[in-house]
Amino acid sequence: MNSDSQVERSRLTGVMTALVTPFKNGNVDYGAIGELAEWHIQSGISALVACGTTGEASTLTWDERLRIIRTCLKVSNGRVPIIAGTGTSSTELTIAYTSAAHSCGADAALIVTPYYNRPNQDGIVRHFEAIAARVPMPVIVYNVPSRTGVDISLQALDRLSQMPSILGIKDATGDVRRVEEMRNTFGDRFILLSGHDASAHAFNLLGGDGMISVMANVLPHVFVALQNACIKGDWPTAKYIHQRLKPVLEAFELDTNPCPVKAALKHRRGMRDEVRLPLVTVADDVAAQIASALDNLGGVSDPDHDAAFNLREKPAIHPAPLAWRV
Repeated sequence: MNSDSQVERSRLTGVMTALVTPFKNGNVDYGAIGELAEWHIQSGISALVACGTTGEASTLTWDERLRIIRTCLKVSNGRVPIIAGTGTSSTELTIAYTSAAHSCGADAALIVTPYYNRPNQDGIVRHFEAIAARVPMPVIVYNVPSRTGVDISLQALDRLSQMPSILGIKDATGDVRRVEEMRNTFGDRFILLSGHDASAHAFNLLGGDGMISVMANVLPHVFVALQNACIKGDWPTAKYIHQRLKPVLEAFELDTNPCPVKAALKHRRGMRDEVRLPLVTVADDVAAQIASALDNLGGVSDPDHDAAFNLREKPAIHPAPLAWRV
């Protein structure tokens, strides 16, 4: 690994937010995106992922995607990397999207495996090889079989890891056994990121380098604390935080991402919960369960733990309506 790759790798680890895309009367609300991005940076998030699954990328026009990426880049101003979701089911279209994101100044691309057409392992590898050959940009492979219908094998990943610009993987399978296999195979030459909130603590304690989190949209400071515990190898602390988060994790499983997280942001930050068809807002009873889980987050008070993890600290710029509830 050369020195440039080491610098890129160090910047693409830790806890990252898979940002939602706020809408207002059918249009992208760029002001709300800017406010959300600033709050997350102030909360200690390591990077922001724009236009991914949680950002409803499949319903965005490319002009909207580019403006969202530019908005995040402007807000960040170099403070944290901006990772652009550019994957599609077409290799040529993905190359075009990735090239445009690179021209905008995005720090890396998050590229999902081609969905719907379900390529075999060789097709998946050749898809990413074609992108890497034509766009000089760091790439994180996104493996989410529950949505794409394809899973990347360890052998295919090993082939991809030989390419200098393909730096790592976001693994959203929820199978924490994979992180040990990948770490044993790749050593430190591949970034391993969890894309599954419910198992992110175990993934990172077993050798992962970070997480791209959906729930961090609502609780960025809590996920920063969780990741810090994982970095230290502090199993008791990571388990403690994870256990406190379980009711919210379970509530978020009641509907399709990002509908629950938008309901949570509406409840906690007054943001609109609008989504684009074919998604619809969560039902009233689901919204109530999400609100209840957030309002009762943490259960019984444990002042020593709360003080130790600094979970009540308010971000410097935005007042925090998202306190760790006890």
